[in-house]
Amino acid sequence: MGTVISLTLPLQAGGHRPVEDEHRAATAVVEQLFAGLDEIFSLYRPESEASRLARGEITLRDASAVMRRLYAEAANWRLETEGAFNPERPDGVLDLSGIVKGYAIQEAGTSLLALGLDDWCLNAGGDVLVNGSPLPGTGSSWQAGIVDPGDRRTLIAGHPIGGPSSRRALATSGSAERGDHIWAARSGGALPAVEFTQVSVAAADIVTADVLATAIVAGGLTMLDRAADGWDIDVLAVRSGGELLATPGFRH
Repeated sequence: MGTVISLTLPLQAGGHRPVEDEHRAATAVVEQLFAGLDEIFSLYRPESEASRLARGEITLRDASAVMRRLYAEAANWRLETEGAFNPERPDGVLDLSGIVKGYAIQEAGTSLLALGLDDWCLNAGGDVLVNGSPLPGTGSSWQAGIVDPGDRRTLIAGHPIGGPSSRRALATSGSAERGDHIWAARSGGALPAVEFTQVSVAAADIVTADVLATAIVAGGLTMLDRAADGWDIDVLAVRSGGELLATPGFRH
């Protein structure tokens, strides 16, 4: 998926390291899941199912169950965000990259729980899902840092996730990391000026966090207000001029 994926398994109570077999099993399940989804959804792979759809060689009717399921979920998000989140590029090509990474992280987290791992942090390109605590048995939260889009060496904020918090996920979208890859919502056929260079959303699940971060970048202040009113989330948005806008959860 063109990004770095990291998995952290903390020391267990008493300072014991997770056993080597747990490390290997956890790493393998994450690698296999991300690689498998990349083979299906990557538009950079000519042989992928997504590329075949883009070339018109197959239709959604012929596509795999996971492709149809994610398209249906993405289409529902388009309705929920009144078009700010869009699974189609301006040229009409279906592109589910705005939802597939969150889905991959979600599924990897489910697999880690199935392996009996209660405490972990999964980070895919800055989108983070956690479970349990970095200090097992203490109930403490993980601390997620958010970088300055103008200086990747600097943090502009932090947010607790996991532990006693209802937020288990944090996702960041914007142009600082990958350039302008998010399509702004059109108004009257014209593209509006970009209001936010970066948006971070903390939520109970990673798909909601990832989709809404993307939607707010695309939809600007109107979508930020709609998201803050309609979903149980925390938002930190960086305006194009550097000004920060934050909901109360980011201001405590």
